[in-house]
Amino acid sequence: MTPPPDGGWVLGADSGGSGLRVALAAVREPAAEGGGVRVVDCVEFGEPVRTGAGGIDAAHLLERLLPAAEGLLGRAGGGRLAAVAVGAAGMATLGDELRATLPEALRRSLGVGRLALAADAVTAYAGALGQRPGAVVAAGTGLIALGTDLSGWRRADGWGHLLGDCGSGAWIGRAGLEAAMRAHDGRRGGSAALLARVEALFGPPATLPGLLYPRADRPAVLASFAPEVARCHADGDPVSAGILAAAARHIAEAAAAVCPPGHDEPEVALTGGLFKMGDPLLVPLRAELAEHLPSARTVPAAGDPLDGAVAVAAALATGTLLLPREPGMLDTTTLQPTDRA
Repeated sequence: MTPPPDGGWVLGADSGGSGLRVALAAVREPAAEGGGVRVVDCVEFGEPVRTGAGGIDAAHLLERLLPAAEGLLGRAGGGRLAAVAVGAAGMATLGDELRATLPEALRRSLGVGRLALAADAVTAYAGALGQRPGAVVAAGTGLIALGTDLSGWRRADGWGHLLGDCGSGAWIGRAGLEAAMRAHDGRRGGSAALLARVEALFGPPATLPGLLYPRADRPAVLASFAPEVARCHADGDPVSAGILAAAARHIAEAAAAVCPPGHDEPEVALTGGLFKMGDPLLVPLRAELAEHLPSARTVPAAGDPLDGAVAVAAALATGTLLLPREPGMLDTTTLQPTDRA
């Protein structure tokens, strides 16, 4: 059993396309010896929170978040949550129901004192760079770049697989599938290597539209082909190499668009599953970043979006939150206490 910390308990939640993760952390006041935040327990849900006509489904999120929080607090010995931070994909455009519902629900059920609702790009930024000025590119199935000088947010892309997410896993996968279909048709720009991978994974190429277009999870299906592009590049396929070089250019352009001006050596961090692709993407990306941001320092991401949600909650609890509050990006609320022990 863990005794309640002097700064209280905080809860961070990361709601994304692959599921929901919730972490309980112990906070020590900044002035205290060993001040900081330490995650003590977490739970994961493999299915993502639903999104409907009204945006992110607040009831579905609460069905998971409240029991998870109760269980985490119970295992830790009880106590009150000083702050909660929820980072959610789609918060900026689909988060109205969450912003209307969560504050009162968390106050009433958990006695939460302070609440932050953030776009997942903000928690990705906080996990990667903390509360320092800089730029972060978060890339997986989709892609968004976010930068700040701590006075406001600068955003590039994150517009989804139909309007943007250029350089993302879905973008790379779609480009690879297009190159395969060009080879199938005998058009210029096709790749026989990628066509062979399509046939191995999906069957006859002519059936691919029927397999892909009706799917509600089209971005994830597209992104599932991105590793095949990297494999074909490693085997010497020039078309695949060109796709990854173009993706690297898009990523560097997004980073350059959000990098805060007026900093001699701005920090740029890359976070998300796409960058696990390794050298086939990272080698051309380093070259593109050197061209687009010659004075920037590329630094390793310190943590992931769940780490960022915990860090935002801890900063909110201790009055040390420096990241800019901005509607739809990072909204914070102080709640009236309840009698909950």
